[in-house]
Formats: sequence, C-alpha cells, structure tokens
Amino acid sequence: MGIREKLKKILIEGMNLEELTPEEINDDAPLFGEGLGLDSLDAVELVVLLQRHFGVVIRDMDEGRTAFRSVNALAAFIEERLPA
Repeated sequence: MGIREKLKKILIEGMNLEELTPEEINDDAPLFGEGLGLDSLDAVELVVLLQRHFGVVIRDMDEGRTAFRSVNALAAFIEERLPA
C-alpha cells in the first residue's frame, strides 16, 4: 500500500470520515475547509496520527500549513522525512 492510500485510510478512520471511501478523496483536494472539512481540532489529531503511523513530526504551524494542504502535499511531506 502506498503512502497516499495509507493516508486516506488514516484520515477516514482517525477523522471519523466513514461516509467516504479512499477512492472518493481527491489527492489534490484541501484537507481543511471546503475540501474534507477538517478543522483546527482535527489538525491536532492529525499531527498525532502522523507521528504514530509514520514517525513524522510536524514542528510548527508553518510546517503544518504546508503539509496539510492536500493528500499529495502530506504524502510529499512524509516521503521527504522517511528514512532512506
């Protein structure tokens, strides 16, 4: 399973988006606001989920804002930080 697919499953389970399937989540759709509809409380939970599942830490709001733009942005963020 690729990072994007795993991310989508984590989003669905961790963010209580059970009404969606991984296939219904557009890789370029915003995670917050009009995209998946996540909010600031979800951002905190997502930081914890990323650390638990990928060992990736988001250090500050600027880093989070960039990483949380979309599934593609988040996957790129994770790929850059995974050990080779």
